[in-house]
Amino acid sequence: MAKQVEMTKVEEELDKVMDPELGMSIVELQLIDKLAVSKDGDIEIEFHLTSPFCPPMFGLKICQDIKENVSKIDGVKSVKLNVTQHYMAEYMNKTVNAQ
Repeated sequence: MAKQVEMTKVEEELDKVMDPELGMSIVELQLIDKLAVSKDGDIEIEFHLTSPFCPPMFGLKICQDIKENVSKIDGVKSVKLNVTQHYMAEYMNKTVNAQ
């Protein structure tokens, strides 16, 4: 039986992800809009960036950091991200979720 992923573990890993421009945690900046953890280890995270025109390279960095940090938690099977409220959200979602 797969190990149940604890919501607190996911939150701890998200708190380690920093906005590269502001040097603050994405949790501290309240950028996480929705977090779902299934009993099977599938994680879905919906979030927004600090601005609709945040430089895409910083947005992608945040996406990659989220996926990398959360993926390393024991029991996590998949991580799906959904960036919202950004002019390149569709591109970022497609890029990071294809990895």
